[in-house]
Amino acid sequence: MAFVPGEVVAPGDPRVLLEGQWGTEPGLAITVNSGSRISFGFSGTGVQVLFDADGLTVAPHLWVSVDDAEPELWLIDRPVLELTAEDGRHTVEIVVKDVNEHVNRWNPPFESAVVFAGLVLDATTTLRLGAQPGGPRLEFYGDSITQGVRAVSADPGSSGADGTRSYAYLTARAFGATSYQVGFGRQGIVRPGNGQVPGGLESFGWNYAGSKVDRIADPDVVIINLGVNDESLSTAEYADYLTRVRTAYRSSTIVALSPFNGKHATEIETAVKSTDDPNLHYVSTAGWITPADCTDGLHPSTDGHAKLAGNLIPALERLTTLTRR
Repeated sequence: MAFVPGEVVAPGDPRVLLEGQWGTEPGLAITVNSGSRISFGFSGTGVQVLFDADGLTVAPHLWVSVDDAEPELWLIDRPVLELTAEDGRHTVEIVVKDVNEHVNRWNPPFESAVVFAGLVLDATTTLRLGAQPGGPRLEFYGDSITQGVRAVSADPGSSGADGTRSYAYLTARAFGATSYQVGFGRQGIVRPGNGQVPGGLESFGWNYAGSKVDRIADPDVVIINLGVNDESLSTAEYADYLTRVRTAYRSSTIVALSPFNGKHATEIETAVKSTDDPNLHYVSTAGWITPADCTDGLHPSTDGHAKLAGNLIPALERLTTLTRR
């Protein structure tokens, strides 16, 4: 049966739940981060999900699931994703698998980004108001490892990457948490990332260039995993980053992880201690994984990410009020 257009739904409609690091423009919601999600429910037979793909040179990868079925891969190389189902009540979850790190994803106009332009319902379909998330809120700030680069294979492109396999995504799901998974390949505290992304000191607090982060409340926990890409990193530079996070989030518990290969661990631990902040913790990740748990000696495999999450989850339970579900 041909799709007959009905109601047009804007990205900011309260019946559409956006999770993760999203910026907003008139009529659009934009994310450049893997692990971000779009979810909604509908009654009827069909929905078109709209994206602005103009100017994109590398298509972002999405996982699309209807009614909790096995997710299917979809690339944003065209503007319309059409979903059809038997007449009834349905749920849809779309998760950003990867936004390519090697082309511009920071300065509009983007070469790779998920630009969500809303929904078009079939004429006989209605959108349902879903339950808002009730769990804790977590924010992760990291590099390509947090992004999920090379988690699936050593392929440096989106085919080898999967943000849903990242330790950050797995940890958030274990706690039933709303998650902001901010990972940029090659980025350090001071070192710029790929894709025109500035260093962590400059990018914190921004969705992308020109779009400031707008939070309605402090997250429960902020987890930081930066530093491995910095050729040099002083205690003062890392402490400066911690100060910026604390200034933004006065009540959050902040957990600073040492890089998984141990690089700059001493400087990071010293910086945490220098803050004299009882709600800021250093966690050594020494021994959590080895090069054998990686696809290329540095980036964890899917099994490696599972090991990282398996160590991080109990560490967060010890340091915070989080309880796994």
